[in-house]
Amino acid sequence: MITKSLFTLSVTCPRKLSYAGSDLYKDASAENAFLKSLAASGFQVGALAKQLFPDGIDLEGVLPSAALAKTGELLRNDEVTIFEPAFTHGQFLIRCDILIKRGNSLEIIEVKAKSYDSSKPASLGVNGKPSAAYLPYLQDIAFQTYVLRLCFPDAEIRSYLMMPDKARAATLDQMNQLFPIGSDGKRVVPRSEAAGIGFEKSLLSKIPVDQYVETILNEPIRFPGGEGLLPNVAERWAQAYVSGEVIEAPIGSHCASCEFKAEKGSSLSSGFHECWKEANGWSDDDFPEATVLDLWNFRGKERLIQSGKRALSGVTQEDIGYAPLADRLSPSERQWFQINGLPAPHMKRGYFIHESYMSRQMESWRYPLHFIDFETCAPALPFHIGMKPFESVAFQFSHHILESDGKLRHADEFLLARVGQFPNFEFVRALKHALEADDGTVFCWAAHENTILEHIHKQLHSRDDAPADAEELSDFIGRLVKGGDRQMVDLKKIAEEGYFHPATKGGNSIKQVLPAALSSSAYLRERYSKPIYGAQDGIPSKNYDGIAWWQADQDGKPKDPYKILRGLASQISDAGGIAEGGEAAMAYGQLQDPDLRQRQRDAVEASLKRYCELDTLAMAMIAESWIQRSFYIEEFGHAR
Repeated sequence: MITKSLFTLSVTCPRKLSYAGSDLYKDASAENAFLKSLAASGFQVGALAKQLFPDGIDLEGVLPSAALAKTGELLRNDEVTIFEPAFTHGQFLIRCDILIKRGNSLEIIEVKAKSYDSSKPASLGVNGKPSAAYLPYLQDIAFQTYVLRLCFPDAEIRSYLMMPDKARAATLDQMNQLFPIGSDGKRVVPRSEAAGIGFEKSLLSKIPVDQYVETILNEPIRFPGGEGLLPNVAERWAQAYVSGEVIEAPIGSHCASCEFKAEKGSSLSSGFHECWKEANGWSDDDFPEATVLDLWNFRGKERLIQSGKRALSGVTQEDIGYAPLADRLSPSERQWFQINGLPAPHMKRGYFIHESYMSRQMESWRYPLHFIDFETCAPALPFHIGMKPFESVAFQFSHHILESDGKLRHADEFLLARVGQFPNFEFVRALKHALEADDGTVFCWAAHENTILEHIHKQLHSRDDAPADAEELSDFIGRLVKGGDRQMVDLKKIAEEGYFHPATKGGNSIKQVLPAALSSSAYLRERYSKPIYGAQDGIPSKNYDGIAWWQADQDGKPKDPYKILRGLASQISDAGGIAEGGEAAMAYGQLQDPDLRQRQRDAVEASLKRYCELDTLAMAMIAESWIQRSFYIEEFGHAR
């Protein structure tokens, strides 16, 4: 039977029905830390929504056959509220989040951990036309409404979304931890204090969406390979799913987000590769190393695919609108390097660096150089009173200093995760203390740090608990953010405009650039292949005790330091290891649990500190590789 999740998956690509739920195919969404954190928020919001209906009967966890029978029994009552009721019609099976029966009237409520702002209701859509941001959620509730109408043709059915409302602030402290996530990452058992929460304190808005449902039910749904009215396509997909039929769907730019993609050599099958091999007549041996989907920051992928260009190597300068710039790398120049490889003069070095651009950048740097990284989270249910859904909490930073003589040290760190304590103001106060001793250049990676500081700047002027030194802290932030006289320098932008390494595949995330820099910088290899980091008389560290970050794999290439960290975590703690930002955000949620045992709390905090320190060390190492770029690996691996 086709469920609401299978229906919404099919809208993204009906071919995915062949892979969904199969143990044979890789499903990357199950491994993504960011998606896991979103799912955890969804479980919490769902648990909160149930608290708003204290008379509700919960069928969550009840197997479909038993849930169908119990739902039918409960609906004999004239009035009833049911959580996770089950309904089936033909090959359709739905489990509604909340169903309210009042006589002949049925209310169906779909609960989503998606931000909504009641002060901007037009964000949902205009004149019954759903906005792109909310379309998948509205299609979900429309499918459920359609099935309910089949089951109850004479009933009056009204449809709602229930979502956290960013226009409302928490009047309860530690609201998030009233709904703790269990060790399985899914189960939520609300604390007893959650029982009294009503709509006015819940931060959830119940939004009528009948007009959008009608639009979706009466206008064609578009999906890869065609379009059709919801009743028709749902029936077609259900029949295919039950019979095991593979629905053919054209390849296109939408394939870039396919979750059923396995790396070469995986024990699991790759749905993505199956589709592309069939569409192009490729064998495993024919499959190119890179397709046009891999082309960095290019919006014309669909055009290229439809014109028959699928392998990246077949893309021309004309296809990408090649337009080099004299003073820096242009986006199309980066794309051309990715397609065609490095220009001949740079082949020995192994990477391209725009010398004049990089020299100009470095001439403006003031020593000592400061590298900072923040760990934050923005939960659907706030941790602290006065905060709104999805408002950021800044709970951790790391800080490395690089002197003009090459001396590097891990200078400062901050982690405030005490249960119930709002960290943002202490966070910025500690950052001020870390950076105010000199006027050296401050580096970040991407816009996140700037965004967080600007947010805290607003909080200093809007929260009732703003500290006595609010103006001083505000002035400090004003210097660091965009437009300030000590504006942070974005190393990611420098990487984009002045540096290209083939191993990054055009990307500029720190987790792409660091391994690339390690692979081509003789300076980094010489410096970090010895266990000096954190060792006595080595590079000072607050969380490591003599480690070599340049470690060769079986092919003689440097291992990714973040994978080294993952392995290290498994050896020294039972915290599971933190090596991604999504995992760090989830860890903060763990630390807000008042029932967390001290041993586990210590392990989680230690893991957070190691991860955040590696982030700023990674920035420092990348900068070192650029500063010491006269040391490079020649054709046979010898440093010059």
